[in-house]
Amino acid sequence: MKNPATILCAGVFLLASAPASADQLYSGNAWAGMATDIKARQIGDLVTILINESASATNRVGTRSSKGTSLDGGVNVAGVDESISFGVDSSYRGMGEAERSDRFAASITATVIEVLPNGELVIEGQQFLLVNGEKRDIKLRGRVRPIDITPENIVLSNRLAGAEIHYDGKGFVTRSAKPGLINRIFSLLGL
Repeated sequence: MKNPATILCAGVFLLASAPASADQLYSGNAWAGMATDIKARQIGDLVTILINESASATNRVGTRSSKGTSLDGGVNVAGVDESISFGVDSSYRGMGEAERSDRFAASITATVIEVLPNGELVIEGQQFLLVNGEKRDIKLRGRVRPIDITPENIVLSNRLAGAEIHYDGKGFVTRSAKPGLINRIFSLLGL
């Protein structure tokens, strides 16, 4: 019986209903297993990327040159003996050093936009922040192997293949940190 039915039996009404089947209560492909981790696997899934990048570079240049010239001579005219000596020395020593160190740490949630044939996930994410009038924009794109995703659904940025991380800002502090027009002209000229 599909619908509840009323049955008259010995003057007593009995209510009967259709039996429930297990297919109606559970669908295996729609539920994750109780012991599995909730990790990004398919298009549209989210994954958290912990960005912790640092870079440093040192460049040292040294130049040394020296040059010397000397000229000696003598003159003997009518018993007068004169000698003359002339010398020029020059030397140059120059040193230059440039050192730079950068560190960037952030957390951003990205979306899986493609699953490659080898199982790698292509992820992409963007985050806008407005802090004290400063606009910050973080964009991220890269490929991640499912094995590099932790049980908490987190990936470290140094585990991204082909990582593209863009960090840009606009506002008063950013404008103040940029060199002035004269410094930019001298830098352009290499001075």
